[in-house]
Amino acid sequence: MSQTTDASADIKSANKQQTLSDQVFDRLQTDIVKGVLHPGQKCSEAELATSYGVGRGPLREAIMRLEGRGLIVKRPHSGISVVSLGYQELIDIYYVREALEGMACRLAAENMSTVQIDELKALLEQHKQMVSEEEWRSYYQKEGDFDFHYRIVKGSGNQKLYQSLCGELYHLVRMYRYRLSMTSGRPAQALKEHANIVDAIAARDGELAEMLMRRHISAARKNIQIRYDQGLVVL
Repeated sequence: MSQTTDASADIKSANKQQTLSDQVFDRLQTDIVKGVLHPGQKCSEAELATSYGVGRGPLREAIMRLEGRGLIVKRPHSGISVVSLGYQELIDIYYVREALEGMACRLAAENMSTVQIDELKALLEQHKQMVSEEEWRSYYQKEGDFDFHYRIVKGSGNQKLYQSLCGELYHLVRMYRYRLSMTSGRPAQALKEHANIVDAIAARDGELAEMLMRRHISAARKNIQIRYDQGLVVL
């Protein structure tokens, strides 16, 4: 009986640890994406444990997961820091996104079900409300099915595209996508571009859907280039 009780206690303890780890992982990832923890920032486990009110065990599990996603970098004798991309590396990623997400969007127009398209429209309505609540200053999308771009790549039905765009690259893009979209008029314009893309997908016009997605990502890249050239953004 005692062994059964001990085993039950161990399971409950493990579940609690996992829950704490999940919570701190979600909070850290959101803070990295939103720039609360900015690119290149060095962090100590002691400071993070204090800031997030969590023990070292759950924190280390969360850090390992973030490292696996490419958002945290560990270096010998230097501790941990938030990942940081150089300007040209980021621009190169946007060129890759333009080509691959354009292709994904064309395939989504061919392969997404009516239900999936309706869900995409409903998601944009949620995003419109969120952007409105932020007074049109920012456009933050949670990961996975709450993310417009993720839904389209998933809806393409092409596993190679999904693996290329929704792996490590996906989380790096989210981090910079949010931070660099916070410029006058860009959140509202991005939302409008998303709506036009959905209309093309719903009309099963793959050629138009691809063109609009490529144009959408190209506009985001040009926004980064302009702000960087003007010294408004430091990477």
